[in-house]
Amino acid sequence: MRVLVAGATGAMGTQLVPRLVGAGHEVFAMTRNQSGEARLSKLGAVPVVADALDRGQVAAAVREAKPDVIVHELTAIGHIDTRHFDRSFAATDRLRIVGTDNLIAAGRAAGVRRFVAQSNGAFTYARTGGPVKSEEDPLDPSPVSTMAPMVAAIGHLEKAVLGAGWTEGIVLRYGAFYGPGTSMEPGSAQLEMIRKRQFPIVGNGGGVWSFVHIADAADATVAAVEQGARGVYNVVDDDPAPVAEWLPELAAMLGAKKPMRVPRFVGRLAAGEAGVVLMTELRGASNAKAKRELGWRPAHPSWRMGFKERIQADPESEE
Repeated sequence: MRVLVAGATGAMGTQLVPRLVGAGHEVFAMTRNQSGEARLSKLGAVPVVADALDRGQVAAAVREAKPDVIVHELTAIGHIDTRHFDRSFAATDRLRIVGTDNLIAAGRAAGVRRFVAQSNGAFTYARTGGPVKSEEDPLDPSPVSTMAPMVAAIGHLEKAVLGAGWTEGIVLRYGAFYGPGTSMEPGSAQLEMIRKRQFPIVGNGGGVWSFVHIADAADATVAAVEQGARGVYNVVDDDPAPVAEWLPELAAMLGAKKPMRVPRFVGRLAAGEAGVVLMTELRGASNAKAKRELGWRPAHPSWRMGFKERIQADPESEE
């Protein structure tokens, strides 16, 4: 198939493009500027230059690629400052609203038969009920103020993709990424904070996280491109875990002391309301549907083995 990947130079795109090429697909990789062309060519893709926020440029890129499938992996997430969560996600929120609308309009004009889009299953489920959510459970209807724009942007993206009756709209709710190119890689700011004991457990640490290795998420995306049916899929590992469990274990892998514990009010002062939510109220996600319907199995079924593998492979990691 001819596949256009938007967001091809990001952490997910650089994992996804060579997998699609290796599976025999003709891949067109959208990049915002010419600086990414050489890198994408080395990955085996045909570079297409377009600013995702410019509807005319996106339309031209899709006309050039003539894709059977569009894969929307557009994000602009750098360091996440939980005190200003809305600022950290502002650029990505815009891509999930304007960029999504531009890609869908171009895809409709080109008669694209499948549209696969990146969503978020790590931070977005309602903070009520059981600790692990399925795709049938709602997104958070009342997020804290600094997380509200992100949840709204996700809602916009999902409604637009699933409501596009002219194509097979597929939404992938990825878990928290770790692995190459992510913010949870050895040497990254987040892992360094854990190693230096600057990442405390807030309150009871009951927030449940669902992780996914970036390579496993890319494999699930290939499966969605090739055989996915309309709908939402959680793309996470088999081992959702509360912060009070995964954070000390990850600290031990890094050779660090156990994380400090602080009460909620201290956490709120240091990390903002969003930081407290991530530590104490988050819900995890089930991957049962993706395994059942996409035929996907994560090569790293647990973050325990995945993080350990990455840390041991890093020559600068401390044992």
